[in-house]
Amino acid sequence: MNRIIRKTAAIIIGSILLAVGINMFLIPDRVLDGGVIGLGLIVNYLWHIKVGITIICISIPIFVVAWFYFRPYFYNSLHGLLMSSFLIDFFSGIRAFHLDIPPVFCSMIGGVLVGSGIGYMLRHQTSTGGTDLLAQMIANLLKINVGYVILLIDLAVILLGGYLFSTQTLLLSIVTIISVASATVMFTSKLSLTPV
Repeated sequence: MNRIIRKTAAIIIGSILLAVGINMFLIPDRVLDGGVIGLGLIVNYLWHIKVGITIICISIPIFVVAWFYFRPYFYNSLHGLLMSSFLIDFFSGIRAFHLDIPPVFCSMIGGVLVGSGIGYMLRHQTSTGGTDLLAQMIANLLKINVGYVILLIDLAVILLGGYLFSTQTLLLSIVTIISVASATVMFTSKLSLTPV
């Protein structure tokens, strides 16, 4: 019972960190994160579709793979996906309270918040799904830290965003994913990510 309570608390706390980082620090300056979140942001910037809903839709194929080959990860990530996607859209109103600070600092702060949310959930054997789930599966197969796998996936997404938007978006997004990866690695260092 205690394990369930701890995991539920990790999902809620991690999802709130993600939602605040994305809505208050990334979206107002049109900065990208990587992975499925970054793809959700690209869709939002292009067509104004809600980020959380987009994340769920993009994550479906990854969850199908997890269902067949990594069933424990499927169960450990489904709640994180649903909660984080819901809170990202629910907290969209806080964008109005965007701080008037240089975009590079917003990119750093947003990245640290997102990475802390991801890392905190991974530390409790759960995640937001999407590329976090994909990275978790790859990291376990290759026996490397999940933060480094996330960094590589994130680079691919922000390169796409830089191509679609601007060099400034690309540069700010690089700052963001480095911050995300650093915070994630900090939370998951020396941690076995085998599901429990």
